[in-house]
Amino acid sequence: MKRIISVLMENAPGALSRIVGVFSQRGYNVDSLCVAPTDDASLSRLTIITHGDDKVIEQITKQVNKLIDVLKVVDLTEGTHIERELMLIKVATRTESVRAEVKRNSDIFRARIVDVNVNNYTIEITGTTDKLDAFATTMGQCAEIIESSRTGVCGLARGDRALRPVSYTHLTLPTILLV
Repeated sequence: MKRIISVLMENAPGALSRIVGVFSQRGYNVDSLCVAPTDDASLSRLTIITHGDDKVIEQITKQVNKLIDVLKVVDLTEGTHIERELMLIKVATRTESVRAEVKRNSDIFRARIVDVNVNNYTIEITGTTDKLDAFATTMGQCAEIIESSRTGVCGLARGDRALRPVSYTHLTLPTILLV
């Protein structure tokens, strides 16, 4: 089963390699990684896509949580969440009919053509992994795909759930912190 694991970690040299090391040492595969600093420059948020049953994911999250650079680990797939991925795809558009078909399909998928050349279009699309896979398949049927690049999934829990460090200096009584 596909799992989205979100990790709040210190933005420090070697932190990412230590987390990924937990996966490789235990023979777990990482399907995608997305990492960037948060609004607090000293922290980064890492989103890992992997596959595994509940027991495997529980073991991974416990082992990652033990690392010194890690503040918090959450399996986003345990609750409602929002996930998005970005893809840039360059397709050959040498004829007017191919250009028209690429434009039509881009509009259907709500993608944006971000670069136009005599021989190709570069298209940007965001959405779920399934949407991007469907778009790539559709583009492959109407035009030659020259190249593509994807960011990997990033995600957030819906509602009040949040991945953030507990900061008691910002709390006032009777505030309840929902994490």
